[in-house]
Amino acid sequence: MSAATTAPFAIGEHDRKQVERANASGKTPVVFVHGLWLLPSSWDRWAAVFEDSGYVAVTVGWPDDPETVEEAKANPEVFAGKSVGDIADYVQAVIEQLDAKPAVVGHSFGGLLTQILAGRGLSSASVAVSPAPFRGVLPLPISALRSSSPVLSNPRNRHRAVPLTFDQFRYAFANAVGEEEAEQLFNSYSVPGPGEPIFQAAAANLNPWTEVKVDTKNPERGPLLIISADKDHTVPWAIANASYKKQRHNEAVTEIAKLEDRGHALTIDEGWRTVADTALAFIGRFVT
Repeated sequence: MSAATTAPFAIGEHDRKQVERANASGKTPVVFVHGLWLLPSSWDRWAAVFEDSGYVAVTVGWPDDPETVEEAKANPEVFAGKSVGDIADYVQAVIEQLDAKPAVVGHSFGGLLTQILAGRGLSSASVAVSPAPFRGVLPLPISALRSSSPVLSNPRNRHRAVPLTFDQFRYAFANAVGEEEAEQLFNSYSVPGPGEPIFQAAAANLNPWTEVKVDTKNPERGPLLIISADKDHTVPWAIANASYKKQRHNEAVTEIAKLEDRGHALTIDEGWRTVADTALAFIGRFVT
């Protein structure tokens, strides 16, 4: 698939078991990569849908991810100190343990990681849902700045794990759903996240050595779909569309879809199935 990489963290038990299960199945794997403030369990319903369609799901974690939201909230310090490069190399190390080249689906910073991995030639097809921006993506809407402010407002947060308050989660993730659903999503899914990736993304266009970069020209990138939500405060259409414009020069298929009346929580809110079906249909065109 690509030259081997050395992961900065040992592959965790959760991910080792996921790989063993996938390889034993003999089926085509689909790797799901979560974003900031979520855990691999946020993909559980998606995993069931894809497995019903004949794939085997690998809901990969970030290094040291706890198993549950409760454990994550009790031990927030385990999230601190992870950079975009650390996480990308870790997920690559997991992928390289798979017997078959997977499709990759990611949300938010997981969508950025999905594009990084695709640019390394590790994916047979990729879907980036509301992906965080990479170097060369220039739009910076006010809503995106406000969504990042819980981290960027304090330089010390760079090396910390930072939780969101409900009001911050409501604005950044759950602005397109009702109050009751927003509270349910916050309680069920939201966990602390490392501050480092936010600072890296904010400075990507000022740092030529940034880890927040994507090889958009690699002919081995494979087909890519970007999914955007029209009410997304964290990754507004301007950012998603700018990412698409960078990616569309690749010789492989590159598409973008905008979903109406959806926010950044589109992978976990009550409308998640529409997003999952959109991703599944795209992958099904290229991966059996």
